[in-house]
Amino acid sequence: MKSSRLVSILLLLQTRGRMTAAQLAEELEVSVRTVYRDVEALGAAGVPLYGDAGHAGGYRLLDGYRTRLTGLTADEAEALFLAGAPGPAAELGLGSVLAAAQLKVRAALPAELRAHADRISGRFHLDAPGWYAEADEAPYLPAVADAVWNGRVLQVRYRRWARPTDVERRLEPYGLVLKAGRWYVVAGPGPRTFRVDQILELATSDEEFSRPDDFDLPAYWRAYQRDFHERLYREEALVRMAPGVTHTRATSYGPADADGWRQARVPIESIDRALGEFLSMGADVEVLEPSELRERLAATVGELVERYAG
Repeated sequence: MKSSRLVSILLLLQTRGRMTAAQLAEELEVSVRTVYRDVEALGAAGVPLYGDAGHAGGYRLLDGYRTRLTGLTADEAEALFLAGAPGPAAELGLGSVLAAAQLKVRAALPAELRAHADRISGRFHLDAPGWYAEADEAPYLPAVADAVWNGRVLQVRYRRWARPTDVERRLEPYGLVLKAGRWYVVAGPGPRTFRVDQILELATSDEEFSRPDDFDLPAYWRAYQRDFHERLYREEALVRMAPGVTHTRATSYGPADADGWRQARVPIESIDRALGEFLSMGADVEVLEPSELRERLAATVGELVERYAG
């Protein structure tokens, strides 16, 4: 995107000093001709950028020139990482901080970049939750976020699925994850994963903890999702699928028969869950195994035929 490249050129020259068009092109992964056009656009916008010819030449900014991102606080700088997600930023208690940061950035940009920024914000919007899903109420989210930022221990009363359902936990919050509109806190010792909306009571403390130096939140979450998937879908169904029909969890497909139908193996969570899932696929799927699921489907379909035939 052109506006992003223009900002990148400014920051590269501001931090590295003189750079040739070829160096800029390599850094930005564009052609030298594109760099020439971008430099002209910056000059037309009033940026004091100069080009020197010769072996030691290149582009540079006027000595002392800096982009005017003054007055940016630490909280605002953190909030900029959520600039594409104003809803989640507000949930974390950073809504006003994010708005102030965006205002300062916008005011600091040259006219052309400002126009591009306005077009981007007016044409792209992130809405994380899925359709037909009620938003989870997580009143303690700002407090959990504050504990994450500052490395403070939390004492919580937490509701889980297993009995006893309500338990007391001491959490060392390493990080927060937003998944499909739902917030999770990854906390030690362990670490383990907790749903923020299932925190019933929360007490902050002055006790500090040390986050492990080798802890990688994205890597942990990827591993957690893989493990969750493996624990959730422990059984398997063998099915036949109509021509052109697929299943997102199918692990293998057999060759098509004379009618174009293929066999597939699909991991399932339980017979009850799979019953509704395969019923929703209608006549495009036939369950072959397990026999209990096939019998449950046949009985349910028989009841439906009897109910609607009268």
